[in-house]
Amino acid sequence: MAARYSVMLCLIVLLFGCRPATPPPSPADQTQAASVPAIEATATPVKPTSVPREVMEIRNSQYQLGATEALRTVQLTDGEFEQGTPGSDDFLSVVMTDFVAMGDLDADGTDEVAALVSENYGGTGTFVFLALYAKVNGALTFQTSNMVDDRPQLKALSIAGGEIFLDAVIHGPDEPMCCPTRRTIRHYRLVDNLLDMTDYTTFTPEGKPRTISITAPANGSEVFASVPIKGSVAIAPFENSLVYRIYDVAGVELALGAISVTASEAGAPGTFDTVILLGRLLSGEVIRIEVQDVSATDGSLLGMDSIELVVK
Repeated sequence: MAARYSVMLCLIVLLFGCRPATPPPSPADQTQAASVPAIEATATPVKPTSVPREVMEIRNSQYQLGATEALRTVQLTDGEFEQGTPGSDDFLSVVMTDFVAMGDLDADGTDEVAALVSENYGGTGTFVFLALYAKVNGALTFQTSNMVDDRPQLKALSIAGGEIFLDAVIHGPDEPMCCPTRRTIRHYRLVDNLLDMTDYTTFTPEGKPRTISITAPANGSEVFASVPIKGSVAIAPFENSLVYRIYDVAGVELALGAISVTASEAGAPGTFDTVILLGRLLSGEVIRIEVQDVSATDGSLLGMDSIELVVK
């Protein structure tokens, strides 16, 4: 009997010792495992986004600094330039952002390229400029720039209809530099290799645009000693009063005055219809008239539209 029990005990030990550590996969598990590499093998590869040749060209071109008193040009490499170390007196960092637009601004059949470029001189300020490049002897070359703001929030940049469109949130008066809240949209036109801002719109806290629209005369019209000017506003200004300013082609202010707005109530849409006297301007001179909504609280610009006219 003892011998029989010994034999049975040995058989039990052998059976347990030969069992696998984990159970074999079921047929369903084997099918699922086999399907994984098949899915990976048939996946469509993601193609990298191609960068237009013009964008690559300006990212490796010269750029003229906008926040320095002395004229200075730096050479960008892959859209960047840096000198010195942060905190040093000679530190400079220039970065071309991803906001780049192409389009024909002067109707010559060749596209210009606009880009938003930031400049930092070691402090907290990061000054953003709208820079313009144009073909010169076959190469895209820096032409001019306009400052947008210190640390703005950039939303959109495009070119259409011969104008540059920019959507950006900038700082209102007395706002902390960390946190701009004033949303602006504006257009720029290329005039004599300079960028002229042709219109400007801000928004109320509720998101309503403070748009000004000049409906007459048409842009480029010929005028004489006076200009009958008509238009509308989306929001009537403080005390129903707008400001007009007259500039020559060099941007020198020649005259300014007030324009009355007719509106049903404060803050409602309104219209204006008045005559602006031009004074003694030379025949053939090109002038720009801006109609502005200026804040009575802090003097900041809330809205603007403009037209260019030829004096006869």
